[in-house]
Amino acid sequence: MQSNTPCTIRVIVFPGIQNLPHYAALAQGYYQKHQIHVDLHYTQSSDEQRQGLAENRFDLAHSAVDNALEMILHAHLDIKIVIGLDQAFNQLVTRAGITQYKDLVGKTLGVDAPDTAFALVAYEMLRTHGISPDQYKTLAVGATSHRLQALKNATIDFSLLTLPFNLLAKDDGLLHLDRPFETIGTYQSTGGFVHASWAKENASTLSRYLAAYIEGLRWVLEPAHQWHAVALIQEHLKLSHAHALECYAQVTHPTTGFFADAKLSVQGMKKVLELRQKFEGNSLEHAISDFYDDSFYQSALELI
Repeated sequence: MQSNTPCTIRVIVFPGIQNLPHYAALAQGYYQKHQIHVDLHYTQSSDEQRQGLAENRFDLAHSAVDNALEMILHAHLDIKIVIGLDQAFNQLVTRAGITQYKDLVGKTLGVDAPDTAFALVAYEMLRTHGISPDQYKTLAVGATSHRLQALKNATIDFSLLTLPFNLLAKDDGLLHLDRPFETIGTYQSTGGFVHASWAKENASTLSRYLAAYIEGLRWVLEPAHQWHAVALIQEHLKLSHAHALECYAQVTHPTTGFFADAKLSVQGMKKVLELRQKFEGNSLEHAISDFYDDSFYQSALELI
């Protein structure tokens, strides 16, 4: 059993509103309270993030949990999801002139990586609206900020963009065509995942980190903290007050916002597995417990 001595945890994330619990935990001293120092790195792509975690250059990754499935099912690594957060705040964003799904035929979809997470979500949205994979092109561009720039440069024609990038896209004359939630329903998007062996060897560090993160999330979701949270969003994401306020409204929405205590959604995970099975063309005979270990999460709740 580890002692509660100060420890550093190396965390790799994508830029975006999903990091708000971290910013709050940092600002409110929750990491300090639990004697955790977070060494945060912003990734440029899912490939970079997965490789960094696989090579033990990072201890924990926060991103779409489907990236964890990719590492488990294809790279055959002993990765475990240890916490959830949200079902994504994506919009299907298009270049000017593209106002209907039928306009996407012959166009180029920009994705982070073509085989995981929001790429699969986009494929399903297109399939649901009668557009088959042979009717559009796919280009791997990288993180959301890169996809926004690719849209502005007309390198791609449409892409799923999360907050705050889909708000910035509207400022540049790009259009919002659809929201994934409206088409595919509840989806487990962001979560934290680790090497199972590292988690076992660093159980106290991991549980304390998760406790501080959950406390940060609770602080964000407390209505009395709205204006302080909006200020954090402005500071860390370099947004206008209006955009920060819109971000806050979306992440605190009772139906589509952050999940309480970052609890993993069973329904959302079933959707992740369903999409992977559908687009890989094989049967995934797995239970959610094959990918998710909630023991550290439960230990974290006991520390709060």
